[in-house]
Amino acid sequence: MAGAAYTDATQFDSAGPYFDPTAAHDAPRWLHVDVKLTRKTRLLSLQQMRREPGLSGMQVLRRGNRLSITPVAADEWLEVIRLLDRP
Repeated sequence: MAGAAYTDATQFDSAGPYFDPTAAHDAPRWLHVDVKLTRKTRLLSLQQMRREPGLSGMQVLRRGNRLSITPVAADEWLEVIRLLDRP
């Protein structure tokens, strides 16, 4: 991350496509996180990741999970980096 998470204001705009009637200003449901590119890598497919024993418990590899909302443990991230650094 390039900074701390902050409230996504679009959830409060009743005329907008991202309006969330369950969101409250004192308890927002949606946050923004700014990210910063540190390096580009090759594509690492889900199939490749599924073949790696070190990633067998990774949440994103479980059925029904979406990458955009799935946490990654530190040891899993290190394994992904190791795979990307392999020729």
